Amino acid sequence: MATAQQIKNGYIDYVLTHDEKPKSVYAFVKKLKISEAEFYTFFTSFESIEKNIWVELTVETINTLQQEEVWAAYSSRDRILAFFYSYIEVLKRQRSFITYTLKHAKGSFSTPAALSGVKPIFEHFAEETINEGLESGELADRKFFSKRYKDALWLQFAFIVNFWLTDDSDGFEKTDEAIEKGINVTFDLFQRSPIDNLFEYGKFLSRNGPLKEKMKF
Repeated sequence: MATAQQIKNGYIDYVLTHDEKPKSVYAFVKKLKISEAEFYTFFTSFESIEKNIWVELTVETINTLQQEEVWAAYSSRDRILAFFYSYIEVLKRQRSFITYTLKHAKGSFSTPAALSGVKPIFEHFAEETINEGLESGELADRKFFSKRYKDALWLQFAFIVNFWLTDDSDGFEKTDEAIEKGINVTFDLFQRSPIDNLFEYGKFLSRNGPLKEKMKF
């Protein structure tokens, strides 16, 4: 009986050798010397294999981080930074395959099919992290905009992964720099700023406008 890991390994080997998907499930399982029934026990299509691999890498990264003793002491900013630094390390193990899946993704502004399982997992992780930051006061709770913070982090996800795929610096040093600068700028925007103080002051004046009529100079 074949295992899910054997099928995944066989698929990875095939696409990296041929730079394309197998012509059919029948041809693929014949090469692996397993039955179609064994394939469909674990996967519904080749796309589901790619989706599963991305999901496993993402879940592994989050679970490993959350089990570290220092995790509870991290700020929201530090948690997101730790995620991306660790995620790139995990992706390095499958760099050729990661490159293949994104290179063959259909060009559009939508999320590639291979990442469709990753997006809700990452957004849930990001939302939990952001909510803790909002509760602690680390991040500014802005009406309407706070709910969009996770979307900004998903854009950073896409940017960082694509930056890494084209990074030719030694040890991917430029990717580390891109993570540091990108996440820090994003979290600077999430935190309170003089604009927030000005907005709060404007709300105060609008609520207490009649007071100005009583003021004498």
